[in-house]
Amino acid sequence: MQLKPILAILLAALFINACATDKNEFLITSGAIGPLKKDSPIKAVDSLFANDSIVKLSPLSNALDTQGQVEIYDREGNKLLLISPDDEKDPNSLISDVLVFDTRYATKAGFNPGSTFKDLKAQYEIKAVENAINAVIVFLKDSDIWVTIDKKQLPEEIRYNFNAKVEATQIPDEATFKYFRIGWNNQD
Repeated sequence: MQLKPILAILLAALFINACATDKNEFLITSGAIGPLKKDSPIKAVDSLFANDSIVKLSPLSNALDTQGQVEIYDREGNKLLLISPDDEKDPNSLISDVLVFDTRYATKAGFNPGSTFKDLKAQYEIKAVENAINAVIVFLKDSDIWVTIDKKQLPEEIRYNFNAKVEATQIPDEATFKYFRIGWNNQD
């Protein structure tokens, strides 16, 4: 009767919907952030972000390909990423650092630049905390992600002591991130 064509259409719609939800252009995984992969050369940014606005920050005026640092903006003008290669002068250089601005970029568990330190501790094991002049840098075990927390959010005894060993227990749960980065060591 007419049940078979309706069933076929429903199954096709479910399949298309499942495929669409699997491809998340803002997903952060091990070795990738959205369409950007650990082994992507900087010159591939033009094609990977073809629907976005790419601002080339390289002072090299005669560059034929994308090289050096680039900023990525969406169509509405929202800053998404700052991408840096290993070698500023080489368009074939692999990407080594991605500064993430947009909270749509997130892990499967929802960890993103708008998360808090409490969210970080719930999902990751902390590898190290480094004390810098105006911030602390938190490195995560088994992750390419690392975050920077402004010292203004820390207890006063830590804020002004640049030599103090900062422990994760000293960082308040409600602390937010000044910088949310993906770092790839391409020498591996």
